[in-house]
Order: sequence, then structure tokens, then C-alpha cells
Amino acid sequence: MSPEQLKQRTKKFGIRIVRVVEKLPSKRTAQTIGQQLLRAGTSVGANYRAACRARSDAEFRAKLGICEEEADESIYWLERIVELGYIRAHLLNDLIDEANAILSIIVASITTSRRKR
Repeated sequence: MSPEQLKQRTKKFGIRIVRVVEKLPSKRTAQTIGQQLLRAGTSVGANYRAACRARSDAEFRAKLGICEEEADESIYWLERIVELGYIRAHLLNDLIDEANAILSIIVASITTSRRKR
């Protein structure tokens, strides 16, 4: 996958996260979890874009490390949303799968970047 393709993929992921958050109930707890998910899920694409503009290999890996953390956190919050019954699992399974796929790509990119040193 090219950097441009991953930029687009993480951007679409962020948009899908926004749509999920907009569908959460108005309960205070659901909204709090939604804010956490919104922050993490949209950060994946923003930090990947920043990684693509890195001035050094170390900066590139650091930004990818943030992407890794945010993608993993997104998965965490999506799973909590399902467990708490705010949104049914079958409606979020594809998004959770996409988050896991993005996480795998990011981890592989970090590993490849370390090998090139």
C-alpha cells in the first residue's frame, strides 16, 4: 500500500469514526466515551500525514508510534461501545476490523523502518 493510499484509508476511517460518535446516545457516559473515540480515531489519519512529512527516520517512527497507539485506543473504545450496548456489534464489526487492519499496517511500517536503520 502506498503512503497516499494509506492517507486516504486513515482519512476514511476518521470519517467513519465521526459518524459512529454522532449516533451515540445522549447519555453522559456515552458522550464521554464518544469524545475519547473521536479524539483517538481522527488522530490516526492526522498523525499518519505528519509521519509522511517527517524530517528524519526517528521522527517518522515516533509519529507512526502515535498512530499505533491511537488506532489501538480506537479499538478499545469501539469494543466498549459494543459491550455497553450503545451500538450493536454487527454494526461496528467492520469498523473494528478496519482499525485492526490499519494497526497491523502501521506496526509493519514501524518494523520495516527499524530494519532499514
